[in-house]
Amino acid sequence: MPPLERIWEDHNRTLVQIISGAIITVIALVDWWTKPYVSLGFLYLFPIMLAAGFLPRWAIVLSGASCAGLAEVFSSLDRSFTRLSLETLALAGCGLFVAELVRNRRMIQEAGDRFRALVETSPAAIVTVDEHGFIELANLAATQLTTPRDGHLVKAPIAEFLPDLHRALRWEQPHQFRASMQCQGHRGNGETFTADVWFSTYKEGLSSKLAAIIADVTEEVNVVPRTSTSEHDGRTALHARESDVLRLLVQGLANKEIAGRMEISESTVKNTLQQLFAKNNVRTRAQLVRVAIERYRDHLTPATPSRIECAFPASKARTSLRTHSQVGYCFAHPRASELPE
Repeated sequence: MPPLERIWEDHNRTLVQIISGAIITVIALVDWWTKPYVSLGFLYLFPIMLAAGFLPRWAIVLSGASCAGLAEVFSSLDRSFTRLSLETLALAGCGLFVAELVRNRRMIQEAGDRFRALVETSPAAIVTVDEHGFIELANLAATQLTTPRDGHLVKAPIAEFLPDLHRALRWEQPHQFRASMQCQGHRGNGETFTADVWFSTYKEGLSSKLAAIIADVTEEVNVVPRTSTSEHDGRTALHARESDVLRLLVQGLANKEIAGRMEISESTVKNTLQQLFAKNNVRTRAQLVRVAIERYRDHLTPATPSRIECAFPASKARTSLRTHSQVGYCFAHPRASELPE
């Protein structure tokens, strides 16, 4: 906490209130003594702002009205209710403004403390990452999972341990984003592990940040047979929903059409596509289509034999069948009469 804000820490309550009262008394005496020459009523603003961090709202308004009355009594000018009202408004308004700032700062501080306590005591590995990809907060479980070389996970780059998570933060800077994914993780000692990651991005001021829960599922993956990178070079395991979205994407459907086919929301389709982007290290839909053809051909369920659904425009569909390298873009074998001669 910055030094100025330490003035309003709870253990300073009594001392600050005594000092504020003493300052008001001194100002009143000096103002009375200099009454024929100059008015010092504006100086009441400072003790009110000083004490406002510890006073309820009604007490701040009462203090502002009292100090405005003292300033009016010791003023060399004629009595004026309008001037008294404006002085009261100014003094009480400044006090209330400072009180709200201090109150909001305390709430943020308390929320941060509760969050840190929750993270530190959680058995799950939890990390938060700043917009530059460096870890801001990590609990003991996260440190034990990643085993960093120097024993400290905070301020280390997340790309060193979970590269896919770093890419997810970079992609989603403009918007808040929640998703889960399975990826390869790296420990500080050089070992690799399969990680399930649940993460969300959020804004803190103008900065994009990310919070993630990480679980080591290496043993579960080894027990349950799943499609893995051992079957196809560079291939990552896909869930059922990811396979369905990928199949419809390659057929050329838009997000809204995919959502209608699968009877899910469009936002769910977007989240699933982002998971596919992260798993395959691509940035665009076109790149994802190419990867799907190269690596996930068995996930692309064939259509009925009477139809040819291609990622190419209709005018190029027949041409795409001429070479073996482009056959993968089509998902149905055409009738013999439809083949080019």
